[in-house]
Formats: sequence, C-alpha cells, structure tokens
Amino acid sequence: MSMLPATLTDWLARLESSHPKAIDMGLERVRAVAKKMGIAFACPVIIVGGTNGKGSTCAMLESILLQAGYRVGLYTSPHLLHFNERMRIDGASASDAALIASFDKIEAARGEVSLSYFEFTTLAAMQMFADAGLDAVIFEVGLGGRLDAVNVLDADVAIVTSVDIDHTEYLGDTREKIGFEKAGIYRGGKTAICGDPVPPQSLVQHAEAIGADLWLFGRDFNYQGDQQQWSFSARSQRRNALAYPALRGANQLLNASAVLAALDALRLRLPVSAQDVRNGLATVELPGRFQVLPGRPTVILDVAHNPHAAAVLAQNLGNMGFHPYTYAVFGAMQDKDIDGVIAHLKPHIDHWCVSDLPLPRAARAEEIAEKLRRAYGDALSVADAERSVRTYTSPAEAFANALSRAGENDRIAVFGSFLTVAGVMEYRDAGHH
Repeated sequence: MSMLPATLTDWLARLESSHPKAIDMGLERVRAVAKKMGIAFACPVIIVGGTNGKGSTCAMLESILLQAGYRVGLYTSPHLLHFNERMRIDGASASDAALIASFDKIEAARGEVSLSYFEFTTLAAMQMFADAGLDAVIFEVGLGGRLDAVNVLDADVAIVTSVDIDHTEYLGDTREKIGFEKAGIYRGGKTAICGDPVPPQSLVQHAEAIGADLWLFGRDFNYQGDQQQWSFSARSQRRNALAYPALRGANQLLNASAVLAALDALRLRLPVSAQDVRNGLATVELPGRFQVLPGRPTVILDVAHNPHAAAVLAQNLGNMGFHPYTYAVFGAMQDKDIDGVIAHLKPHIDHWCVSDLPLPRAARAEEIAEKLRRAYGDALSVADAERSVRTYTSPAEAFANALSRAGENDRIAVFGSFLTVAGVMEYRDAGHH
C-alpha cells in the first residue's frame, strides 16, 4: 500500500487527481463504502437541495439549532477560502488533523472502489459526524439530488429550496426534468419540503408517488411580512413578530420559511423556542451571499452564477439606494447561461471588470466581454467614463482596477463563480482595501 499523504494539502491534491471523472453521478460507490464503514445516524438527518438558496437555508438551520443548545453537524460545498469550511461541528470548521484521520479511514475501507473528490469528502463528513454523536446533522446536496453522493442518506426532513435551470448537462434542460432530479432526496413516509412557490409538477408527483409527506409553500406553510417584522405559519405552529434574518436580500424569507417548516416537522425530536428562532435568525452569517462589506466604496459579494440567482441579485442591488456608478467584478464557468446572467444585471451595472478564473472549465474573460459587447451594442461606444468592459487575468486584478476607478459613493458588485468571490476575499484578506 502506498504511503498516505501527511498533510491536508497533499490529501486534497491526491483526491483531485485520483478519480477519472471530476463529476461522477451515481450512488453505488459511496453506498458500498459507507456500508463498509458502518456509517449510521441516531439523530435527525436534514438534507437540503435546490438550485439556489441551499447555503442560506443550511446556515439558518444550523444557527437556530445551535442557539437552542443542540450539537449540530453541517456539511456544505463548495468552500470559499479553506476546504475545512465544508464540515462544521458546533459551528467550528473541521481541523486538518480530523480531516486527515477521516480520509485515512475511508482509504482503508474503500478497497478497490474509486471515489471522486466530492464522494470522498462527503463520506468524510458523514464519518466525522456519525462519530461525534450529534443531536442533528445537516447535509447540503452538491449537484442535483437523485444521484448526488449525499443522497445515500435517508433524510428525516428533505428540503428543496428552489428549482431553476442550471447544470443542464447533468440534470436536464427544463424545470420539470430538474425538479425530478431534486425530488430524489425525498423519502417515503418522511417530511418533504418544497420552498419554491411554483413547484414543478414532476417534484410534486414524485413526492406523492413514493408516499413522502409533502409540505408545499402556500399550502402547508406560509409567511407574511411588513417593513418591521414578519410572521410564519405552518401545520402546527405559528411564529409571530419575527425579526428579519441577518442574511440580506429578497429571497431570504422564502428560505427562512422552509427552515421553520423543517423545524415544525421535527418539533417533537428537536424542540426550538421562539427565542432560539429569533436569536438564530438574528446572528446567522454566510459569506458571499449578498454580503455587503463595511467601508467605501460599498463592496457586495455574491456567488450568483445562474440567471435565477442573478435576478435576485439585480433586485437586491435595485433596493440599495442611489450610487452614481456600479462596477462589476465578474467571472463564471463556461457551462453557465452567461447571457441570461448579463440580461438581469445589465440595467444595474456601468463598468464591467471581467476576469479569467483558475479552472479549465471557466469561461475566458474575453468570451464574456464579447457577450457583454453584444448585449450593450452601440451603448458601449459612448465615452469610457459612462460605460466600459475590460478584461483581467484574475479576480484580484479585476477588483484592484475597480477600486482604483470607483468613487467613494460608488459600489462594486463581485459576483459569479465561488472562485470570483474567493479571489477578491483573498485579495482583501491580504490587506488590500
């Protein structure tokens, strides 16, 4: 047997190159290894899928349950700055040592089974959480649902946040096809929540066909709000006079409602008080989700990378109040509907700083710039002072340029791939403001 890597960096490098396909859908490999490792949970298992809103939903669930004094495991992906962010126990990221120990165990158990990077890391989270004897575990789906590694677990509560067009090469090119893939995390006899106000028929039919207990927004749970506060009602609980979640933006009450529906369904196993809900929503943090940084010019970080998320970002930018000019730092993967993203944000952005990203499947900055030039047409030929499109080799370089041009009353929106936001976060962490 070859020597196992001694550091987390070496381990991750090995995982990136060990499996023939970067994204390899299917459950057989993970199921076989999980079974061999004896991974099982005595506590409630919550799985969160959906096109957008998964991260926010997971963060709110974790925050409320921690406020209530429960021991909680949370697995999310991808990470922004450090791989360890993907696994948290009681709000703290996993240590390098814990991850290495977990990887060593999986390596010993997997035998001849080849695992992708995501499958390996998902098993590591499961193993770590199972050994920690927690009160609740939350797993975010990586891609789709039905064939995602997380789906080897049988969820007590499965949430689908939203269904929109993304990852078409894996999930299909219509909301109906994608809805069926997302609904794959639902289980017969268990709670199945859908926070999308217009759920695809395929999702509803699948949930009913397998005998899941389907909770639909507008039918089984709902919210109402004014400027000051909001209230939530579900099958057995009403929660009134709630403060808005600390996560900003238009869709957060939909996400928070799905969270409260899940807690309603689990109320006998994980009771949560009104105060826990208030405190949990007031203190929740999630980097890169319409995150407005302090200081001037205003900087907004948002991992919006498909048209549905871009529409929400556009709405949020529109609600912010007046800024003379808005600069965009944008980079995206080639398989995204970049024209769709541009269409939503075009009315809100004056100057585009477009960036290459350090991944083979990223769109080149010049390709994105060409799409922008087509979208703006003659409007770009006006003086550079009013509108511009420029290209850069990295998000840091693009951001540095935006900073050099933006006035203190202007704003800079950093969005697109996680790598775009991460590149700017790293640059700022290094002391460049």
